Amino acid sequence: MKSEANGPQVYVIPCSGIGKPTASVAREATYRAIEDLRPGVADTLCLSLLTMGDAQTAAAVASTPCITVDGCPRLCARKNVELAGGQVCLALRVPDLLREHPGLTPAAVLEIGPQGEELADRLAAMLAHAIDGLVHKEDSVVGRS
Repeated sequence: MKSEANGPQVYVIPCSGIGKPTASVAREATYRAIEDLRPGVADTLCLSLLTMGDAQTAAAVASTPCITVDGCPRLCARKNVELAGGQVCLALRVPDLLREHPGLTPAAVLEIGPQGEELADRLAAMLAHAIDGLVHKEDSVVGRS
């Protein structure tokens, strides 16, 4: 298992989704999860670097469990992680969560508004739970509890 000194134990990679409020929710939730809820355990990488074929970014996703968070049905984050040889342990889509919580529609791209903030909070909690599951799974594989 990787320690904080050796890098993150899990990468959470959101879509870039320029112009889509649901993509803004994906990115906001990712940062809340990695910075506030699971600092030092999870991190993110720039999807654009992965898309452009950056070798260092591809090597990082190939050697670390990944969670992808897509803002639309195109699944750009998931597809690009998989194309780079990464292991997608969980692929989340903001539209799926939005169907479960239809009253939490984000307002706009730059300002997701109170409902979008609540949606991002719920998604961040889901991400934190998934990160914990991956970290504890990895702990049990190497004989740690």
